[in-house]
Formats: sequence, structure tokens, C-alpha cells
Amino acid sequence: MKRAGAVQTLLPQRYSPDASCRFRSVVQPLATVNEVPAAAWDDLTANASEPNVFAERWFMAASTHLKQAENVRLLQLWNGDRLVALLPLCIVPRYGRLGVAHVENWLHYHSFLGTPLIRAGQERTIWTAILASLDAADWPRGFLHLKGLVEDGPVHRGLAEATTAMSRRCDTVHRIRRAMLQSSLSPEAYYAATVRKKKRKELKRVQARLAELGPVTARRLDDPAQLQFWCDDFLALECSGWKGRAGSALASDQATEHFFRDAVTGAHRAGRLEMLRLDLGTRPLAMLVNFMAPPGAFSFKIAFDEEHARFSPGVLVQLENLTILTRDDVDWMDSCAVEDHPMINRLWGERRSIIRVSLPLGGRSRGALFTAVRAAEDGFA
Repeated sequence: MKRAGAVQTLLPQRYSPDASCRFRSVVQPLATVNEVPAAAWDDLTANASEPNVFAERWFMAASTHLKQAENVRLLQLWNGDRLVALLPLCIVPRYGRLGVAHVENWLHYHSFLGTPLIRAGQERTIWTAILASLDAADWPRGFLHLKGLVEDGPVHRGLAEATTAMSRRCDTVHRIRRAMLQSSLSPEAYYAATVRKKKRKELKRVQARLAELGPVTARRLDDPAQLQFWCDDFLALECSGWKGRAGSALASDQATEHFFRDAVTGAHRAGRLEMLRLDLGTRPLAMLVNFMAPPGAFSFKIAFDEEHARFSPGVLVQLENLTILTRDDVDWMDSCAVEDHPMINRLWGERRSIIRVSLPLGGRSRGALFTAVRAAEDGFA
């Protein structure tokens, strides 16, 4: 059934390496996200090649609160009544220093991974169909730039295989290595192996000094009735610090506050939420919001009481977070932090390579533009 505001394209048979497979491409405004069949989206999430909570239904729905979501298109690829791929896209007027309009996957300031949801085992075929749909559409501009891909993950490998088969370039143009947590060690053994002895002694002294001020307790959210109260505490804690003074805290803007509350509530309903807090008496010292996506997890937001910064509350709550290593269903946690983050890089020893890639779309003029832009980009380097 054709939905209002959606554009559908039946892709030619020749675009698929599997001759028995016919795909239907649907592109609709992100504002109509709730019109995408929930069961189909959730099924794709459960069978995705790589987990990405930031592309899940509840997170994308919460993201519609943000102003920058107004011009985002949601590209869906269907095989019959089965959703096989989902990717939010937008037209961006500039590419680095160049005033060149192009297509990008959409990541906002609170979204930390750009991997599209692609059904496992069909990565090359699906990427071929996605590129074919963009080639055939009249709205894409310039070339395709994809941000926040896991380097050499199955989605990235599938894209590279598809572009190679189509005789197209797929250039890695940017790379960061950010902290991740992945180990078979116990929390205690991992802490001892990763954090320097001198730092461990310092933190032990800090914990002892903090305990002199009152009882210190670590708690995880286990009562759904407390969810909104915990959201209130988190927002207030974040707003009490430098972000509040700078006007960049989530609660500083109604749209970002609504986004946060809806994202956390949606994650809880989907069984994805873990909230952890460290309290001094009844006062929160630090709070952490994690999103679970077995076999992985994502550390989404952290806030701490800057009045007690001398006690390193952000570090102490992350030490409590090491208990994630005891979960049988989680093999790794992405810090979602900037590269070389001064705090988390000292606590977590593993790294995850996140890349950006650029590739041409079909057509002589598009190909020529891509070649010129990449030559200019290499010249800037």
C-alpha cells in the first residue's frame, strides 16, 4: 500500500546479484516515521547485520523533535512485505570546505553511529539496491557521503563489495578510533589490567574521602515507575554544570529535552535501557544512560555533579559500569566518546575504528563532480 508522502520505486531486476530478488524502495519524510510498520522495523532490528540503537524505531521517533529532522528522508528497502534496509538521508549544502551539495546519512548531535540497519547475510545485495535506488531518484544531489560506519564491519564490507562489483570507488575519507569495552575478564581483573596502579591507588583514596561525607551508593533503575524521576534527576544534574551555563544542556532547549525523555522512554519500552547512578546520601553525584543492543551496547549520556568534581564522580560511575562485563548477552560496549577522550580512554583499553566514506552516484555528471571533489579534498590534506 502506498503511504501518503512516500515515493516508491520498483528497482530493475538487473541491479540485484540475486536474480530471484526484486526490491521496492520507499522514501518518505522522517516526520512520518510512525507510518513505517512497527513490526517490520522491529524485525529488521532483530535481524540486522550490525546493531545500531540510533537507527532503531524508538530512537528515530524521538529524533523527530529536533529541528534538523525536518528535511530528513527515510529510505526503506523492501523485499515483498519484509523490510531489509533502513537509512535516514538528507541533502547537505557543503562538503567540508567546499560548497558542494550532496547526500549524507543523517546523524544529529546526540546520535553516535551511522550504520544503517541492513538485514544480515544480504549486505552486498542490499547495498547494490540502495545505490540503484539513489541513482534512479531525482532528489539526490552530487554524491553519497556516509558517516559513522564501523570500519571493516559487515555493513562496510558489504558496501565495499557492492561498489567494487559496480566499478565504483568507495573512499575512506576520515577515521577515528574511540574507546570501547570488550573483554572476557571480570570487572575487577579488567580494572587491574587496564588502569595503572598509581591511578587505582588515587581513586581508592578519592573513594575513601568521598565516603567521609556520607553514604555512597550505586543503583540501577529497576522500577519503571521511577523512570521519569530519574530523567528529571539526570536533566537537572547535567544542567547544573558547564553545559547548563553554556546553554547546551539537554534541558536548555524544549526540543532536546523532549527528545531525551522520548528516547529514554522508548528505550525502556524496547528493553534497551540501562540507567546507573551514584548517590551521596539522596543526592545524585553521577548518572549514566546506556542503551543495550545485544551482542553490543552503547554508552549514551553521562552527567555528574561538578561541585564534587574533586572526587571524580564521572570516573567512579564508570567503574560501576564495568559490571557490564558480567552480562552473558553483551560482548562489547561502544563509548560513543570523542577520539582520545581524557577520561574513558584511561579506563577502557579497547578501540573501535569509525570511518566516513564517500562514493559517486550514477551518471556522468555526478561521477565527474565526485572525482573533482575528491581531488580537491586530497589537495587540502
